[in-house]
Formats: sequence, structure tokens, C-alpha cells
Amino acid sequence: MLWRDRDFLKLWLGQTASVFGSQVGGFALPLVAIMVLEASPASLAALRVADLVPGIVVGLFAGVLVDRARRRRLMILADLGRALLLLTIPTAAFAGFLNIALLAIVALLVGTLATVFDIAYQAYLPTLVRPERLIEANSKLTGAQESIEVVGFGLAGAIVQAVTAPGAILVDAFSFVVSAISLGSIRAPDPRPSGSGVEAGWASRLPAREQIRRGVLAEALDGLRFVGRDRVLRALTVSQAAEQFFVQMFVVVLMLFLVRELDLTPLVIGLLFGIGGASSLVGSIVAERVARTFGLGATLIGSFGLYRLTTLLLPLAGGPWWLALLLVGGSQVFDGASIVFAIHSRSLIQRITPDEFLGRVNASMRFVNWGAMLTGTVVGGVIAETVGVRETIWVGAVGGIFATYWLIASPIRGLREA
Repeated sequence: MLWRDRDFLKLWLGQTASVFGSQVGGFALPLVAIMVLEASPASLAALRVADLVPGIVVGLFAGVLVDRARRRRLMILADLGRALLLLTIPTAAFAGFLNIALLAIVALLVGTLATVFDIAYQAYLPTLVRPERLIEANSKLTGAQESIEVVGFGLAGAIVQAVTAPGAILVDAFSFVVSAISLGSIRAPDPRPSGSGVEAGWASRLPAREQIRRGVLAEALDGLRFVGRDRVLRALTVSQAAEQFFVQMFVVVLMLFLVRELDLTPLVIGLLFGIGGASSLVGSIVAERVARTFGLGATLIGSFGLYRLTTLLLPLAGGPWWLALLLVGGSQVFDGASIVFAIHSRSLIQRITPDEFLGRVNASMRFVNWGAMLTGTVVGGVIAETVGVRETIWVGAVGGIFATYWLIASPIRGLREA
């Protein structure tokens, strides 16, 4: 039982606190722009772009760093850096010089550190738990995160209304400090990865000295090659990239849609998102059982497709207040399906990828996915400005469904063992 593993428990506690803070901060940041600075759809898109750019610009190189350095140390430094950066938002609001440009700069820098942390985190977990425990570990970590989401969004809405959106950012900053302390208390060794991870094939035939001399860019490209040549990793990457392109088209204007078109308050929005948290918690609990019953391939494809179908309820929301609440809440009911997919896809990647490549594989997949997210964000902002917010949500919701094809047309379809 992983609950008896003190080091895993410390990781679990730290990440649970961090997730709660990030939900409050992630909920509050666009509201700072909308309610304090009266941001337009283009400004919100610019803010979202600033958050996504680091995943593309520094993602591949962060993967090389993660495969060279002590991963837990990188995570601690990233946590502390994000805490300091977020403190500038309430400070600027109090001093009276908060603006969209400052929010974008903070989002850009926080996103850079988040990229390093997330890649290191995915690569660190397999060094802390045994391979046969990865699904259990990912389920427990995800379950805790989704338990927080059940009440987190509701609390986030209440906090924003009580202390204003800039004040709510303080909760996020404090949570990163808690995460850093928890990571620092782990006693298990924090080893450097076993090597540069030269891919089996042409690179492994190079003399050892030449392998060492290979530059950072070459090592980063090794990660992309590894993903591109593995049919399972390639299918997961392409399907998620296609999904994220369309999803981000409406995510960038979702808060605008809920606040201005549906006239929902932050507290109500938080409570509606809490429905998704409850569903996600259920998903994290049943994920192992679902895969044992239906097989890994069917679980991945079915959960991915089901979640995408339910987003069609969002652009339908409108009319009487009760109908709007019913449709927005209904779109959250099957969020658990996305968690089932996330747990099993993450565990599958961790199992089939060699440790010395894990940082770069995660970074490469993130690079492709975040490139799609950035493109979708820009396209969504343009469509919203020229056609309309609701129409943008329609395009994103319908388009995301077709991303399931890449999973169906891959070897993932035949996977049985979870």
C-alpha cells in the first residue's frame, strides 16, 4: 500500500496543497483581467498565449535538463520561483499599477517554471515508486487533486468574492511554498538520471566521447525522434494535440462566456466547476477497475471520446437561468472520463519509456501539445473577436470530437493489459 510509504505520502500532500492553490490562482487570474482590468477577448487570448509559450519555447530544453539534473531539486526550485512571481500580482494591485502587460509577464515566467516542474514531476514519480505501482500512484495523486477540485472551485469563487481576484492569488503563492517544503522533506535518494539517454540505433553507435559532446538541441531532438518512432507514443501525442487545438479555442473565452453572456457570478461558476471535480474524483477511483474490465485500449479510446462528446452541451447553454445552469453543469458530469484517460495514458508512457529518456519524451509530447494549444488559443481569440464567443465554443466543441480517430487508428486499440 502506497499510503504506508512516507515519502510518497509527502509527495501526495505537497501536490494536493499545490493543486488547491493552483485551482484558486487559475480561477482568479482570468477574473483579474475580466473584472479588474475589463479585458477584451484579444487580451484574454494574449494572456493565455503568455501562459502557453514557455511549454513550446523551453519545453524541449527543459526535458534535456530533467534528464541531466536531480529532478526533485528542480521541482523545489520551480515551486519557490513561482511563489515569488505570483506575489507581484496582489502587490501591483495594491500599489495601483496592475495591467494586462504585467499579468502576461508573470504568466510567461510562471509558465516557464511550471514547464520545468511538470516535466520533472512526471519523470520523478517512477524513481519514487515501483513500476507495478505506477497506476496506483497516479490514481492516488489524481484522486487527491480531483477531491480538491470538488470544493476547490467553489472555494475559489468564494475567495474571489471575499478578498477580490488579486487577493486570491496569494493562496496560490502560499501553496507553492507548502509544496516545496513537502518535496524537501522526502528522504528517498534524488539520483541523477543514468545517462544522456542516447537512443538505441544510429546514436548509440557513436563513440562515447562524441555522445557526451552532443549538444542540448541534439538531445532534445532525440526525444522527438523517440516519440515519432513509437506508434503508441505517437498516437497519444497526435490525438491529444488535435484535441487541445480545438479545446483551447473555447477555453480562452469560456470565462468571458460564463460571466458576460450567461451572467454567472464567480461563486456560481466555481460551484458548477465543482461538479466536474466530483466526477473527476469518481474517475480516479474507478480507473483501475475500468481498465481491468474493458482492457487498456478500449478504456483509453472510450474515456477520451466520451469526454469530448459532453462538451457539446456548453455552446447550448442559454435561455432561462435554470437551463443555462443545467447545461453548463451537465458538461461537467463526465469530466471523470478525462481523468480515466489521463491516469492510464500517463502510466503507459511512464512504463514504456526508458528512464534516461523520460524527461525528453514528456517534454516532446508537451511541446507538440502546447504548440497545438497555442495555435488553438490564437485562432479562438480571432474567431471570438470576428464572429462571436458562442460560435467559437461551437467550433471547438465539435472539432475536438474527431481527435478520437488517432487513437482508434493506432495499436492502442488492441492493448489489453493495464
